[in-house]
This record gives sequence, structure tokens and C-alpha cells, in this order.
Amino acid sequence: MLHMYDYAELAEKNRRFLWHPFTQMKDYNAQEPVIIARGEGVKLIDVNGKAYYDGFSSVWLNVHGHNVPELNQAITEQLEQIAHSTLLGMANVPSILLAEQLIRIAPPGLSKVFYSDNGATAVEISLKMAFQYWQNRGRTGKHGFITMNNAYHGDTIGATSVGAIPLYHQVYKPLLFSPHIVPYPYPYRDGGEEASVEATLRQLESLLQQKADEIAAMIVEPVVQGASGMIVMPDGCLKQIAELLRAHDVLLIADEVATGFGRTGKMFACEHDGVVPDIMAVAKGLTGGYLPVAATLVTEEIYAAFYADYEEQKTFFHGHSFTGNPLGCAVALANLRLMEERRLVDQVVEKAAGLEELLQPLKGEPHVGDIRQKGLMAGIELVRDKQTKEPYHWNERIGVRVCQRAREKGLLTRPLGNVIVFIPPLASTMAEIADMMRILAESIREVTIEQKEQAVR
Repeated sequence: MLHMYDYAELAEKNRRFLWHPFTQMKDYNAQEPVIIARGEGVKLIDVNGKAYYDGFSSVWLNVHGHNVPELNQAITEQLEQIAHSTLLGMANVPSILLAEQLIRIAPPGLSKVFYSDNGATAVEISLKMAFQYWQNRGRTGKHGFITMNNAYHGDTIGATSVGAIPLYHQVYKPLLFSPHIVPYPYPYRDGGEEASVEATLRQLESLLQQKADEIAAMIVEPVVQGASGMIVMPDGCLKQIAELLRAHDVLLIADEVATGFGRTGKMFACEHDGVVPDIMAVAKGLTGGYLPVAATLVTEEIYAAFYADYEEQKTFFHGHSFTGNPLGCAVALANLRLMEERRLVDQVVEKAAGLEELLQPLKGEPHVGDIRQKGLMAGIELVRDKQTKEPYHWNERIGVRVCQRAREKGLLTRPLGNVIVFIPPLASTMAEIADMMRILAESIREVTIEQKEQAVR
């Protein structure tokens, strides 16, 4: 048990044995680490007893808060039955019931569920399904993919291949296949909503006119592109992308890993534009942030291309040991039930309006260039010069320093370069959201003022 160890001992073991994701360990090991022991509601408590707001939903996935009795009970009850059995050639009760519920709440037309264990694998499966779909149909020339500038879809080889953030992906380029890249509309830096959308659609249409016969699918982060800095796609753009793809016989893969399960104010972000993708990857909020379960949902048309006589060898040869894990599926069912009982998606719409009001005063800050928000996903882009939109240099670590200051004040989040991320658990009260925003605003003001003073000196 954690309470048997003191902080110094755990910190030393952490330094000696752990390698943290997306973390430069030389920097990390020079600091005093936060070591979480437990969670209560929307707060995380470290081994020293200090409480912090979970201002980024434990990497964008917590829904109802931590230590939720109904979710705890779902896992405990399932544990008394069975912890795991495979889906390879057999089934288990929670995986069947969860698949039914996922199809019930998914955009209409999606009809089958393929399980995995995290967002990257859900995307990997999506890519392989899209590729094999055309192979099974005899159109073997359709093997390419389209992605969008600064996309992030996970860290497996296929998911990395359709990623387009140089910092994360460039080093692995010799290992990857090369997709076509079109711009994701970025109104703040690309001339406003109309111009940025027009550029995206123009380049996509041109590419499809030339290469559609060679392209299997396009993968899109619908409505909000997360890891690039919480960039919000203008209304109607996703619908126009979907129409272009359909007109040119190219599949649409929606990566709803971050945006799904109420985060943007709809159960799935595709619903904002009334879009039904051919393939949809989900994870993060699926289990309420409790256990690693992901899923890839497909239309009946996709499924039918693999449904054949054994001898035809059209089987989808892919699977994971923990696919459809009963514990994870049981807590996912409880999560969806709670979301429905508490009208959580409707609450997100209401809270998003309150968050928008709380963000307004920050727009007047001299180093806040842009504030982007959809539902309870928000990004605050900090700039050195508000008039020219000149960004801070990477080495100034402005985002890192703001998040460090927020941590000192009792809020945890992670920056995306110069963008401060705010993604609270969906169940956060408005009072909690307001207190979190107070901490973020103070931290932004203090750090940007300090940076300006250092530059003058």
C-alpha cells in the first residue's frame, strides 16, 4: 500500500525505475515529482496529502471524477464473476452488452464494434480495416491515406504514420508510410474561419480529383484537433469534408478518441455537423477514465466486406490479448448508464456556456493571443506579441512554466507548447470550474509578466 512508503523513498524509486511518457527525464528528475496516492471527486491527492484539481481529466479521459461509487461497484461486481476471458472465437457478457449500447448511442449507420485497449490501437485497427476493406473488394490500388496538418492519432506505427506533428513524428519517419496531408483549418493563424476552411476544402478537393483511385481513407479529428493546440474546426467544415470524400469514394475515419463521450457537448463530435463516418475510433472517456478499453465502430458495409467463406481469407487478422476485457466493459457500461441518468451531455452544454464567460476576461490579457473552446475542451494560446501573433520561443517554456505555477497553486494540467490546456472532468461543478479558471488565470498573468520583465533586463 502507498501509505507504507514516505515521499522521499517513493521519489527515489520513481527516479531509479520509471520512464515516463512524453517526458524529458533529465528535466523531470531534476524536480520534485508529484506522486498521486488517491483521488476524490475532481481532485487528485498526492502522498503528502496535498490536493490538486484534475484540470486535464488525467489526460482528457475522466468523466465523473475519481473514486465514483457506482463505477467502483461495477468493477467489484464483475470481479466476483470473472476478470478476463478472450474474444478470440468466444464471447463474454459485458462485451456484448457494451457493444449494444455503443451502437445505440453512436451516429446512426455504425453497426459493429471491434474492441482494443487504447486510442492508438483503435486508430491502428481503423487504418488496417480501411486498407483491407478495399483489398477485399478487389480494388487493390486504393491503399493510401489522407491526414491533416499537425494531426495526432497515437503512437503505434500506423497511428504515427498518419500523425503530422514534426516534434512527435519526424524522428520515426524511416519507419512509417507517408500519407497525403491537407491543412486543418486554423482560423487564428490562417486568415479567419472562411479563408482557413476554403483552403482546406480546396486542397482536399484537388487531391481527391487527382488521387482518389489510390486513396483508401482520410482520418480526421472531428471538430477539435487536440494535440496540435485545441484547434476548433469551424461549423460545417466536417460535413463538407465528408461530402467530398463520399463523392470520390474515399472512406472517412473519425478519430473520436479525445472528443467522444460528451466532451464537446455532443455524445460524439461528428454530431455537430450531422456526419456519420465509415469508421470511428473511441477510447479515453469510454470507461469514465477507469480502465483501458477502446473500440473501433464500423458501418455494415465495412463489416460485410470481411464477411465471407473461410476459404476466401477475408478475415480481419487482428486482435489483442485483453480485447473486450470484462472488467473494462463492465465499468464502461456503468459509465454510460451514469451519463444518461445524470443527463451529463446536456450538463456539458450548460457548463460550456459558463466556461465561455469565465474565459472572456483572459482575452484582454496582453499575452493571450487566442482562446479556443468546444464544450469542456479549451486551449489558451500565449504569444509574445499580441499584435503580430509572434509566438514565444520553444526554449522559453512558457506553457511549461504556467502549468508549473498552476501546480503550485493546486491545479494539474499539461501544456501543448504555448497553449495552456483546460479539460476538466465533465462532472465538475461550475464552482469547481470557476476555481480552476481562477488558478489558471493567475498563473498566466504571473508567468507572462515575469517573462516580460526578464526580457527587459
